[in-house]
Formats: sequence, C-alpha cells, structure tokens
Amino acid sequence: MSLYNSRMKISFLSPETLPRLLWALAMLTLPVTSFRWFPGLGESALVRPLALYPLAFLLPLLLVLAQRKKISLVWAGAFTALGVFVLFTLFSASFGALINPIPLRGQTYDGRALRALITLFIGIAFFIGAVWMNKDEADLRFTVKWIFAGLCLNLAWSGLQAVTFYTGWLDKEMVTHWQLAFSMRELVRTNRISGLTYEPAWLAGQLATIYIPLLFAAVLTKYRITLVRWLEPALLGLSTLVLLATYSRGGLLITLGVTGLVTLLFGRDVLRAMWTWFMRGFTERRFTAFIFRLSIVLAIAGVIAGAFIFLSQKNYFRRLWEINAGSLSEYIVDINAGARGAYSVGALGAFEEYPLTGVGLGGSGFYIYQNLPDWSLTTVPEIAKQLNPASRLYPNPKNLYVRLLAETGLIGFVLYLAVQFNLLGETLSLLNRREDWARFAAIAGVFAWLAVALYNFTQDSLTTPNIWIVPGILAGLAAHQSNKEVQ
Repeated sequence: MSLYNSRMKISFLSPETLPRLLWALAMLTLPVTSFRWFPGLGESALVRPLALYPLAFLLPLLLVLAQRKKISLVWAGAFTALGVFVLFTLFSASFGALINPIPLRGQTYDGRALRALITLFIGIAFFIGAVWMNKDEADLRFTVKWIFAGLCLNLAWSGLQAVTFYTGWLDKEMVTHWQLAFSMRELVRTNRISGLTYEPAWLAGQLATIYIPLLFAAVLTKYRITLVRWLEPALLGLSTLVLLATYSRGGLLITLGVTGLVTLLFGRDVLRAMWTWFMRGFTERRFTAFIFRLSIVLAIAGVIAGAFIFLSQKNYFRRLWEINAGSLSEYIVDINAGARGAYSVGALGAFEEYPLTGVGLGGSGFYIYQNLPDWSLTTVPEIAKQLNPASRLYPNPKNLYVRLLAETGLIGFVLYLAVQFNLLGETLSLLNRREDWARFAAIAGVFAWLAVALYNFTQDSLTTPNIWIVPGILAGLAAHQSNKEVQ
C-alpha cells in the first residue's frame, strides 16, 4: 500500500503533471484581481491577481525542467518585439530618473518607477506562462477548460451578489464580510455586480477580453471544449447577463461592437445560412413556419428592449443618451467621464514636454495636476477632491495609450503597437492550418485582440492579466505550429 501511495505521489509531482497543476490553478483563480493577502503591498496597490501565486512557482519550475532537458521551451516571435519594448522602457525609466520630478504627496519618482517596472514584469510573466503552457490542441483545451472553471466561480459569486442586491434572502453586511475575506473591496454600494474582481468595470473587462471571446468563438465555430455541448452557449448567455448587471458602459459597448465586427469577419457563412433558413419560412407558405419565425423576431426584439430598459434604470448609464450639454467637455462631464478625460489631458502635457522618450515609466502622475484643463477645475468633483491639500491620492492617466505616450514617448508607444500587431499576425497565421481547433483559437484571439485594443482606452495598468492571457495563448500555439512546419 505504501509503495502504491509513493508511486501516486511521484506521478502527481512529476514534471509532466506539476506544471499543468500550477497552470490550472492560475487559470482557476484568474477572476480574483484584488486578492487581499499580498505581503509588502500598501492599500493603494489595487491590482493584485491571485493567479500570480501559482504563476510564481510555475515559471521557475519550467526553467529548471528546461535546463535539465525534461521539457523544451519555445522562443515565440513576440518575445523579440516585447523584449525591445521592455529595453526601451528601462531606458525611459533611466531618463525619467535624470529628470527627477519634485516628489508628490510622499511619492518619489524612483519609487513610482520601481513599482511600474514590477507591474510590467508581472504582466509579462502571465504572457510568458501562457506561451509556454500552450503548444497544441490538447494544451489549448486544457487551458480553456480551467478558464471556464474560473468563469463558473465568477458567475456563481456574481449570482450571490445579485441575490444580495435584489432580494432580501441574504444580508448585505454579511456578504460584504465574506467578500472582504479575499478582496480589497466591499460590495459595490450602487448594487452593480463586480463578481470576484475589484469593481464592476474590471469584471466587464474580464468578460470582454477573456471569457466572451472564447465562448463566442466556440459557439460560432461549433468547436466544443467540454463534453456537454450546451455548456458553452449557456455560459455565453450567463456571461452576457452578468455583463449587463455590471452596468459598465465601456465593457458593454466594447463587447457589442467587437461581437458585431468578428461576426462580419468570420461568421458570414453562418449569417448567410441563418438568413436562408429564415426566409425559407415565408416561401414555404406554412403557417407554423411563419409563426415560429415571427416569434423569434419578437423574442429578439423583446431581449433588446428588456436590456435597454434594464440599463436605463441607472442614471449613470442613461446619461449617455440624455444629453444636456452644449459642448464636448460638458458632455464628458455630464456622463461622469470628466475625471478620466482630465487625467488623460494632464498626462499628455508630459508627452508634449518630452515627446520622444517620455518622462519615464511610472512618472506621468507627477505632471498631471499642473496640466489639468481649465474646465475640470470647477466642474468635476473628483478633481476637486484630488486637489485638496489633505489628499494623499496619486493621479493616473486612466488610459494605457496616453500613459505610454507620456511615460515612454512616441518611440515606446510605437514599439508597444509593434508588439500588438505582431501578436495579431501570429493569431491570424493559425487560420492557415485549416483545422477546427485552429480556427476556434484564431477567432477567439482576434476577438480578444480587438477587445483589448479598445479596453486599453479605459484602463492604464500593465499588470492586469486580461491584456496578456489570450494573446499569450495564441502566441504559444502559433510559435509551436511554426516550429513544426520548419522541422
């Protein structure tokens, strides 16, 4: 018996199984973005992915196994472009140290630069892990299964929040204590669903850039990851409902727009078949066929109307079309985007001073206050709160592209775009394989790439796994398939 147990233990911890176990844990815990129990981080560090724990063990293990010739690690083409970008960010950080702006509210440039570099390397770690753990169809299926498992946890916790908000079955204070056991934030006071993330916009970002791309591609291509064929459509429907419940304007608009574009790019055959089937019901002159198709039209119209009415309940969302502004700046303020717009304008002031190199990674916040637009000083309460002498808040651009322009200049911005278009090219290369799994992966990758490209207009963190996971998976698959063709 002891010999059997020892063999089971050796098999469980073998080079083949332990990395997959750690990777599965990383994908399972991906939804938890603000894990409370991270040593050495202050309260201001909000992006704290729980998945970083298993990833921190996985990457060194892979390097050790590769050094001992137990496994082989591929060098993806994206690594070269990404490496050039990283080298330039290190240069810009050094240049920022030479500028050495005046400390702001206890924050020094050296401290902000070090923090920014750490967050960049954390994000890259997720990308490298995704590349190395996805070589072929079997690895892709394994990864996506565990991503879906994490989604199920996210949807379950979102459902618990919905029950708490909209029924009297659970006490809100009690559920808040449950959430604070793992999260940096209590339940959102406006009754918006945030799931396992820090805030509703973060949950919407996860759905738009990781989960919905994979689910939509599975439904569009009819390529199933799980044995239960209705599971992917069901998860897609539930994810859409949760996305609506976040009331995230950016997340909803990004998902809606990218879904339409990807459908036009890759789903024209499906649309043509659906249209042919739909019109056949009117040519057959059968009353039942006509009623059935009419009921589908009414159901779709009802869903759209219901979603519109649901979203209209929140003044935060309703302001998008209830326009009471005489100018663009007034409209931006009216829809509660004034602070974001002001931070971006302020950060661009740093870009204007140092257009080629920027002010150094992490340094844009030192230049925002002095470059705020005049309209924001009197009409945006959040700006007034930030400018309060007693405030200890450090401003951020709230837009990754603006941040890169301000902190790495035009050169760093172009290098970042080069990385992104390299990833898009590798994703599209999978379409040449003419296999079901490759088409599924490519469509999911294009969906995610477009969603991330738009999502970066609404956030400025390089740490968040959202912008690295799916592109990393596609880069790994493309690199391994390319190596096969060469061999």
